Amino acid sequence: MLTEQPPTKGIVLAGGRNLRLHPVTVSVSKQLLPVYDKPMVYYPLTTLMLGGVRDVLLVSTPRDTPRLEELLGDGSQWGMQIRYAVQHEPRGIPDAFIVGRDFIGASPVALILGDNVFFGSELSQKTRDAIESNRGATVFTYPVKDPRQFGVLEVDAQGKPVDIQEKPHQPKSNLAVTGMYVYDNNVVEIAESLAPSGRGETEITDVNRAYLLRGQLDAVQFGRGMAWLDTGTPESLLDASLFVQTIEHRQGFKIACPEEVAWRMGWISDDALAGLANGYRGRPYGDYLEALLDEGAPATDGYAN
Repeated sequence: MLTEQPPTKGIVLAGGRNLRLHPVTVSVSKQLLPVYDKPMVYYPLTTLMLGGVRDVLLVSTPRDTPRLEELLGDGSQWGMQIRYAVQHEPRGIPDAFIVGRDFIGASPVALILGDNVFFGSELSQKTRDAIESNRGATVFTYPVKDPRQFGVLEVDAQGKPVDIQEKPHQPKSNLAVTGMYVYDNNVVEIAESLAPSGRGETEITDVNRAYLLRGQLDAVQFGRGMAWLDTGTPESLLDASLFVQTIEHRQGFKIACPEEVAWRMGWISDDALAGLANGYRGRPYGDYLEALLDEGAPATDGYAN
């Protein structure tokens, strides 16, 4: 008799020193900076929400964790559960699985970096499908002009991963591995077994390579019609803000609005959305939430984050 798998849990990694954004981030968390009209952390959080993940752990620094908790609370206002854990030193992306070991428990887990912005009509369906069909590890790739600054995935003619390299001088493909990953429960054990790289941190590429060697690494490719933005530098942060501004002004909807996502997912009622809108009464954000109630809630299929 098959045992039903526990629901996938989510981790947003919002730690690190954020040196590339100094002096802006000397006194404030990068994930609290605005990407146009919303805090940066809203973007990865709503991506997990669109994937159906309702139980999320925020991993951040001792200084920034209280500020993130002040912003997001316990998630109940969005029909979720949000918890917090402290990463005292930046020890690499895989360390989030060790910090979150008790939170993960016996569940599979989806991890997303706190400075990654995803957008597109296929985002919700592709993320949900990857979480539901994951058989070990799933990475999300995106074609880039210069892949030398990224982890790069090489695939065969059928799209099956055959090799993965970290910032190669001579990339074998243009498929960059983005900052979102889905893993089975073995990821905690794999993360614990890793040795630090030359920069003194463990590497997520080594986690993915471990699954590749087991024949359990799958890839989902985001192509045309999708956008993936890293907001880790002043230039890329401005680019992301201008991108969001353009989409919102032209099309009239908001990107990465957790109240809207929760409502469209059926996690909160019309009355709950109205209550959240009331908290922003007289401001454009509140006006937007109130207008949603007038249109009625369509299905989330095709909804772009």
